[in-house]
Amino acid sequence: MDKFKINFDKAACINCSACISVCDNWVMDDNKAKPKKTTLSEKEFKSNKEAEDICPVNAIKIEG
Repeated sequence: MDKFKINFDKAACINCSACISVCDNWVMDDNKAKPKKTTLSEKEFKSNKEAEDICPVNAIKIEG
């Protein structure tokens, strides 16, 4: 069951690829990062939380 939701501010993204380096849910799209999926299970939470924590401009927010 999905428990967490990613809110991503694409406009704030500075294309540093930090999220991509720590989580395989993140990919590049039009020179910006984006999540492959925005609803996460508990199992997927940890690596996406690392992406949230490493983002230098706080463009990633995980709620749940």
